Amino acid sequence: MESSTTQHRALADVHPGARPRDGERTKLGRRNWGIFIVALLLSDVIMAGLALRIAYLLRFDLALPIFRLEAEPSFLFYQRLAILMTPVWLVVFALNGLYQEENLLGGPKEYSLIFRSTTIGVMVALIVEFLGPELTIARGWVLLSWILIITLASTGRFGLRRVVYYLRRRGYFLSPALIVGANDEGKSVAEQLLTWETSGLRVVGFVDQEAPPNSPVIGSVTVLGDLKQLEEIVDTFGIRELILATSSLSREQMLNIFEAFGFLKDVNLRMSSGLFEIITTGLNVKEFAYVPLVGVNRLRLTGTDRILKALLDYSLTLVALLILAPVLLTIVIAIKLDSPGPVIFRRRVMGINGSTFNAFKFRTMFSDGDEILRGFPNLEKTLAEDHKLKSDPRVTSVGSFLRRTSLDELPQLINVLRREMSLVGPRMISPDEMAKYQTWGLNLLTVQPGITGLWQVSGRSDVSYDERVRLDMHYIRNWTIWLDFQLLWQTLPAVIKGTGAY
Repeated sequence: MESSTTQHRALADVHPGARPRDGERTKLGRRNWGIFIVALLLSDVIMAGLALRIAYLLRFDLALPIFRLEAEPSFLFYQRLAILMTPVWLVVFALNGLYQEENLLGGPKEYSLIFRSTTIGVMVALIVEFLGPELTIARGWVLLSWILIITLASTGRFGLRRVVYYLRRRGYFLSPALIVGANDEGKSVAEQLLTWETSGLRVVGFVDQEAPPNSPVIGSVTVLGDLKQLEEIVDTFGIRELILATSSLSREQMLNIFEAFGFLKDVNLRMSSGLFEIITTGLNVKEFAYVPLVGVNRLRLTGTDRILKALLDYSLTLVALLILAPVLLTIVIAIKLDSPGPVIFRRRVMGINGSTFNAFKFRTMFSDGDEILRGFPNLEKTLAEDHKLKSDPRVTSVGSFLRRTSLDELPQLINVLRREMSLVGPRMISPDEMAKYQTWGLNLLTVQPGITGLWQVSGRSDVSYDERVRLDMHYIRNWTIWLDFQLLWQTLPAVIKGTGAY
């Protein structure tokens, strides 16, 4: 025991940068997690009670005209019903995993579970009313309660999530993570975790068979040892997340690691796909002659997901075109008066699965823009490298305003109706740009490009190529219909702010 303790101290002294700062400060311990769960419960109770009270106010006190008031409501009855229904909703929330660590602090996934849980709660209320004929519950109150609980519970959790994200940026609520494998796959995993400050993981270091101890892998993150020292390293640094870069390990090595850590309560064992750069579309398993074989989906979105996204695109796009018709007409007139040339510019871009199409935009440049640019050799070089110019002499005065306000992209709503684009998706890529994206480009073509996306709400043209790829890959891997709603909501302040628009 004394020898083991001495080894642990020696290992921690050799790698002081990996040692947890201020003890539990960087560790999402049971105490911190317990406090957060209590805060979630309080938030859900308050928001559910508030939602039920507001539902009564809208249904009965304000007597909205869309509802018929057939009988005099009893405030005491609905107050007791609200007190009874609140714990029912909490139980349904718990059964759907809304207080489990793996389902929290993820945004859209959490909203999806809230939607499902609240819907189940409403169904329970309707079943109780059906089974008890003497019990009469106003359907309007139930409908309003359903909408308001989804909205207010999501809002409460959104606020708590922002608090946790703030703390994570300052070193709290982080789980120490160890990556097994310092090859390209392991580096790629670490790079994304280090870039995403709110991921909840702090990469302590690497374990690798070939790289020597203390050798740097990414920045100040180094190799802590080899596989023989794995248990010792996990124990010394309080590792809670053990991530295997599977392409760096043999089958026997992975089995040995699984036997040692697969059933430990305090360590989560996770494995990357082994094809980290190219698989984002999801996998399916099918048996052939009792042999389970894994297949790769051609598209990221299939079945119900694809239908939901299409419904969102069509419904919002049609409404937007009707509302914006006067704005579109005004822009057409302004472009015609400002400079000669066509109103619409067609840019050839990559579509889903490598197809190409013309993306429509309002023309923002002079028709002889190429000739103008020849007078600026330095700008020509910058354009060839970055495919974007911050101060572009080819841009017209009206075009500058359209770009700054993103109004030049409104014609892409037609591309959405033609199912060539989506309202939300990765940034459009031209065929010439594909080489710069390298193997990541394969992933970006598994979904339709979007008018807006994570890159749009994160700085637009000020975002580097590498960062654009990370943002788009995060969107593709973590897509849900709720993420689309969230990004659409965040697009408006991003456009108004105008950061990175040129």
